[in-house]
Order: sequence, then structure tokens, then C-alpha cells
Amino acid sequence: MDDYPLIENHGLIGDLQTAALVTTEGVVDWFCSPRFDSPSVFGALLDKDKGGHCTVRPAHRTHATKQLYLPDTAILVTRFMTEAGAGEVLDFMPVTGTATTARHRLVRLVRCVRGTMTFQVEIAPRFDYGRTPHQLHITPHGAVFAAADGTQLTVHPVREPEDEQLVDVLTDRDADLHLSLTLKAGQQRGLVLEMGGEGPPREVRREEHERLFDETAAFWRSWLAQSRYTGRWREVVERSAITLKLMTFAPSGALVAAPTAALPEQLGGERNWDYRFTWIRDASFSVYALLGLGFTEEARAFILWLSDRVKERVGSEGSTGPLNIMYKVDGSSDLDETILDHWEGYAGSAPVRIGNGAATQLQLDIYGEALDSIYFAHRHGFQVGHTGWNSIRADLEWLADHWDQAEEGIWETRGGRQDFTYGRVMSWVAFDRALRLAESKGWPSASGRWHSERDAVYEQVMAKGWNEERQAFVQHYGSEVLDSSLLRMATVGFLTPGDPMWGATLDAMEQELVSDSLVYRYNPDASPDGLRGSEGTFSLCTFMYVDALARAGRTDKARLVFEKMMGYANHLGLYSEEIDPTGRQLGNFPQAFTHLALIDSAITLNEALDRR
Repeated sequence: MDDYPLIENHGLIGDLQTAALVTTEGVVDWFCSPRFDSPSVFGALLDKDKGGHCTVRPAHRTHATKQLYLPDTAILVTRFMTEAGAGEVLDFMPVTGTATTARHRLVRLVRCVRGTMTFQVEIAPRFDYGRTPHQLHITPHGAVFAAADGTQLTVHPVREPEDEQLVDVLTDRDADLHLSLTLKAGQQRGLVLEMGGEGPPREVRREEHERLFDETAAFWRSWLAQSRYTGRWREVVERSAITLKLMTFAPSGALVAAPTAALPEQLGGERNWDYRFTWIRDASFSVYALLGLGFTEEARAFILWLSDRVKERVGSEGSTGPLNIMYKVDGSSDLDETILDHWEGYAGSAPVRIGNGAATQLQLDIYGEALDSIYFAHRHGFQVGHTGWNSIRADLEWLADHWDQAEEGIWETRGGRQDFTYGRVMSWVAFDRALRLAESKGWPSASGRWHSERDAVYEQVMAKGWNEERQAFVQHYGSEVLDSSLLRMATVGFLTPGDPMWGATLDAMEQELVSDSLVYRYNPDASPDGLRGSEGTFSLCTFMYVDALARAGRTDKARLVFEKMMGYANHLGLYSEEIDPTGRQLGNFPQAFTHLALIDSAITLNEALDRR
């Protein structure tokens, strides 16, 4: 671990088509271009030696660091303090807009705010996950890294004509760029790293850089001003909203599960997945959070994206197959999983997987999540058209024929299919929401069949999903294993929050899955999932637990759990997928699902506290 930064010791910047991670030591160790799911340019996060990085840090070995976002923006400030002086690096990516582009800029402004500080800069890209070699060409006005496959990274220095030339420029055997910047208080320089640009490197004047900075700050502040949230924990909720926006692919409206790949759920383990794709489940949750905060355009964009995924599978005769569980941000579904066996993985956690083999799994719960989000959006004024409704009808007909079968489930286990209770519950939700939509609009539907299938699902869950001995609903039929996905049973209306069976299930989960307020997904020892090793508590599930407690009237406990969970955020308010027993964050970072659940639970808990 000494050679790798903690996962939580990162901030996120982005331009709404891709993103980069910056450590508290000023290292960009993860950046893919031109999209979230494109090959990496900097990937030291997954291999310190072969991954590539862009580093700006003090030459003084003994220094303290602090990191923060400029208020209400996605502009990241990394501050360095020494006895001789204090300096900072401001990192941001100018927003690209809604048209897909290969041009992306990463701006790194370097300035001294007290005394004198010398910054050491090293730019060492490793294109295509370190598989494609490159050459470095230095000019009087900057530098160009040219990869063998035609990919190009251009370095534009930020400086004025009267500035001295960059000093100590050299290339090493790996064709990397090194330079040294000595600044006094009030002086600033910087770099603009450009992918997909045209023309040679050029000197960027301070006026142009400040314009880029001002435009980026204005964009984020204007966007955040749309938020209607005025409750408790406003700063935490709005930082989560900005984080979700950073993980949204603007041209399509799709939300990636995380901007990273292969960060481990257990150090040294094999649970290392690529999350740079859009899950139907995760993105459906975004509709609740976005509309709950007032971000209607983002919710509308996702609903359109989801509608396109539904419609594109319906044949001329209305026939359809199962809905894919995940897609690339452009809506394509080629997510073949491969292993980068030339990379050692984060802190030696191999294999390093890109792509995701779970894309072909059968997960029945996504129908309920998709229909619930569409119905929720409908209640907020979003209208489903004729073609969209016909596609929904086709999906419901498929589900009516197939809901009563084993599946892989919400957690994408690789230990074989089971009759997961959560999948059945969400199948009930799909039929229920479709019936409500049809009734509210007077649309044609197979309402008789949908009614009977909805009732059949309900009766089956109550008969087979409830374990009398455990006094709880269980993970899958015939088991005694608890599963925190079932925390949503009351949220979606399958049970009322005051139902004694629901209260008993909450009590059982607290005894078995909750550890000092943190919640595990399930116990893999009791329910083998086909993978070696263990995992930490799941941050999403902790926030789901808060939501469930608040709905059940256990507001004091809900608030305590929520406040404790705030203490596990990183210094910027960001969460990865999991938390290990030492409090360290694990898994891909930051995770959209966690921040969506944070927003939902904050809204639910705030309303519950107001009603007291």
C-alpha cells in the first residue's frame, strides 16, 4: 500500500464526457479519453510503474497537503505547505457540451501564495492501458506525446511572453516530460493537457486561462443553482449532486456507475470490476434523486436514454427479449470482459478487468426499477408517448412469461442462478407501475393479465420469501440468508413501513448485517457467490438502511446512522463503493449508486424529522 494512494485520497474532475482523478499529492493517476469507458491515458492507479501519470508537487520533500473544491463547483484545489512557502494546484476540465467530441482539456494551474516554492512536474502518459508506445516531441512552445496508434496528447504551457523559458526540460528513456517551476508569492504558471486537439502546442496566456477558469466556475454554479433542496445536510447533498453530474455523459444523458475500473472490493482479492458503464438499475435511481432536487433536464435526458434502450429491442411484431442490465454510455451493448494481465492492479489486486461479463446476466429486478422511475417521472410531468408505451407493453409481456425463473440477482453473483426475493419484489413493482400508468392515461393494456401476474408474484413472495424461523424475508427462496437489497421492500410499497413482518426483517438485518451502523450486502460465507474472498460494508446499503429506518418511524436511529456515515466520506464528501473494517474506502470511486442513495435518504430523513 505504501506505493499507492488510498482510494479515498482522491478528488474528481470532469467535463461531462470523461473524468480524471487527482490525488492529495497532486498526481493525476486516472484519466481516460475520449469517454469514460475509453482506454486510459494516465492509469498509475492500477499500476504505479506501467500505468502513467501527471504529477505536480513541491520539490520540498517535507510538506503538508490539503484538498478542497471551490464552493459550488467541480474545480479542485490541492494545497501544499512548507516552511519556505505555500502553493496550490487548481485542476479542472472545461465543460465540453452535449455534442460528442474527441477534444478534452485538463487544466492544471500552479501558483505560489506565500514565500517561495519550487514545483516538480512530470508528465508520463501510457496510452491504451500502457499497451501502445509513444514518442515525445518538445518545441519552444510546449510538447506533444504522439502514440503509435495516432493518439496525441498536447502540452500547452500557461505563461506570459516575458516569462523565462521552462527550465530543466528533459526526456528520459520512456519519453516522459520533466520540468521545474520556481515561483514566488503571487506568481502562477500552469499546463493545459489536450487530447484530440488540432495544431501544434502553443503558449496559453493568463487571460485565456482565467477565462476558461471563470467559464467553468460559472457553469457549475449556474447548474447547482437549480437545486430546490433546502433541508438539513445541504452541503453534503449538493456535493453529491455535482459528483453525479460529473459522472453523466452529456451527449446521451447516461450516468456511469463510477469513472474507474478494477478498484478492489478487497485488497489483493479478485472482486475487481469495470464500472464505467450505465446500469439500468443505477441510472433509474438517478431519476428519483434528480427530480427530488429539481434537476429536471438531467432526469429528462435519462428517461429519453432509457426509452431508447427499451424501444430498440422491440421487433416489428412487438416481440422482445430480456432487457440488458447495462450499456455503454452511447447505448451500445458490447461490454466483453478482458483482463489486463500486464498490470499488477491497485496495490497488487489482480486481475485488472476492463469490460464487464455481468452484462449478459439475467436480473429481473431491473424491470421494476425502470418502470418505477418512468412512473415517478410521469407523476412529475414527463409524458410517455405512444411508441414508448407500446415498448413498455412488450416488456411487460416478456416479464409476464419469464418472472418465475431463477436469475443472477442485483449483486451480479457468479455462483449460479437463484430465485432471488428482491427480483420477485421488483417484478411486482413492474406490473404495479404499468397498471397505474395505463389507468391514469386510459391506455390500452393487458391489464387483466398484469393484475393476475402482479398478484401471483405477491403471493409467491409472501409464501416463499418469508422465513418463519428467521422471522425475516430472505435473500432467495429456500435459504436463511439475509440480504440488504430487501431494505427497499417498504420503499417501493410492497409492504407498509408499519407491517410487523417488515419490522421483524429490519430487526434481523440489524443483528446480522449491520456493524456499528455500516451495512453488509449479505454474508458471502452463508451464501456463496462464486468468488473468493470477502468484502467490506456496502455504502449504498447503509444509506438504504437510513431510508428504511426513517420510513419505519425509527427517526432517531436513522439520523444517528446517517450522521455516522457522514464520517466515512473522504475529505471532499465523496464515497467509493465499500468501507473496510478499518474505515478505509474500497471499490470503484466515486460510486454513483452510493451518492444517489445518500440524496434519497437525506430527503426521506429530512421529511421524517420535519413531521415529528
